[in-house]
Amino acid sequence: MSVVAETLGVSRSNLHDRLTGSAKPRRRYYKAQDAAVVPLITALVAARSTYGYRRITAILNRKLRAEGAGPVNHKRVYRIMQGQNLLLARRYTERESRAHDGKVVTMRSDLRWCSDGFEFTYWNGDIVRGAFIIDAHDREIIAWCAVANAGISGSDVRDMMLAAVETWFDGHRAPHQVEMLSDNGSPYIAKDARIFARQLGLKLCYTPVKSPQSNGISEAFVNTLKRDYVNVTPLPDAVTVLGLIAGWFEDYNENHPHPGLKMRSPREFIAAQTVTA
Repeated sequence: MSVVAETLGVSRSNLHDRLTGSAKPRRRYYKAQDAAVVPLITALVAARSTYGYRRITAILNRKLRAEGAGPVNHKRVYRIMQGQNLLLARRYTERESRAHDGKVVTMRSDLRWCSDGFEFTYWNGDIVRGAFIIDAHDREIIAWCAVANAGISGSDVRDMMLAAVETWFDGHRAPHQVEMLSDNGSPYIAKDARIFARQLGLKLCYTPVKSPQSNGISEAFVNTLKRDYVNVTPLPDAVTVLGLIAGWFEDYNENHPHPGLKMRSPREFIAAQTVTA
């Protein structure tokens, strides 16, 4: 038995207990405080079915702090969600063969904005197309536009750029040059767009052809929009969608935990920066 125990890397007493059936079966670890946390986690998962345990942890701790309670470790949330069968299913995906070495993220806000479009088809065949501007540092959606059963025009993009400058800088021109990164879509590369951007204090930059990874922040937001909002909401027609988009973007800015922001929402991150400054 000594040789077998040494080979298996266990003690002789452990091996003896297993052979005689006297070893106690291991039970799932449980803390008495779990009972108070389980209903909170269950409610959050029901409301945000696309969130994994780390985002659920961020939302849960935000709620607990607001109530004056202590935070919960993400490993504990994982254990509880695993026991309640609330974890997201793992999905295997092939790693992209094309790597982008350029750096899109900036060290502070208002240095680079990223822009891209989105398109969704709904139950009755309606199509909603839109575009947005997101900050490359704090990930807040600054401005957006959307139309039903039509394409995004150059005037739509110019109106969106003006709305972003007016909202962010409270004026008709940025106080310093801000880069705006986009793909090579016609509304962005048009001469009118480039001239208008210069008048606003924006510098238009474009990704290399056939390289969407170069605007990864925008691409990631489109995936988030589809996963966390579009795919989990009943959307019978374009009119319904157009009435919901503003609420989706507001919820994202206010509540969505982002890994790149240490699991804080864009506005939580901005508020923390303001306090630090």
